Amino acid sequence: MKLLLTSGGVKNDSIRTALQELLDKPIADCDALVIPTAAYAMGGPAVAWRVITGAAATPLCDLGWRSMGVLELTALPSLGQAHWMPWVEETDALLVAGGDALYLSHWMRESGLAASLPSLKAVYVGVSGGSMAMAPQVGREYVEWEPPTRDDRALGLVAFSIFPHLDHPRFPENSMVSAEKWAADLWVPTAYAIDDETAIKVTDGLVDIVSEGHWQEFTH
Repeated sequence: MKLLLTSGGVKNDSIRTALQELLDKPIADCDALVIPTAAYAMGGPAVAWRVITGAAATPLCDLGWRSMGVLELTALPSLGQAHWMPWVEETDALLVAGGDALYLSHWMRESGLAASLPSLKAVYVGVSGGSMAMAPQVGREYVEWEPPTRDDRALGLVAFSIFPHLDHPRFPENSMVSAEKWAADLWVPTAYAIDDETAIKVTDGLVDIVSEGHWQEFTH
């Protein structure tokens, strides 16, 4: 499984290079599907539209893909897996927008996509909540939409948790002090606080930090 877990999208040359390494071919030769689901629970349809059209401040859909499609997870259960799975199996990248990580995790499970992710050839590219959903736990600070499980467990497809937008001027609550408190309350043994110039590259379980900014690892 190949993942590029970002805070602010493909913001710099280092993160773009990491993406191309995971794809193993130029972006211009790759097909992608964007998943805007998380945005509806945090920000709403205007945010989803900006992501899809490439107008968001988190570069994702506007990287020069050969083709783009929209995969809305809430629609998938009504279609049946046999209908939509070929789209997912054929794509080169799944571009997963930010928003509410637990809402995204819920619909990843409900749609059946979560169970299929480890076997797909597609590179998973997450932004903010789209990255956090891969973790075992998001932290109680990030529980807004309450899942049926009534806890802060996410998908657990990686072994660490993520605190995004570290020291972002628009999010004064995302300071290093807040990140330290967040990490101390986790039961997950490893966590990373990353700024928008940083990404976590995961290849078959091997973790590599790609950064032109700053980040911090926390371990218990």
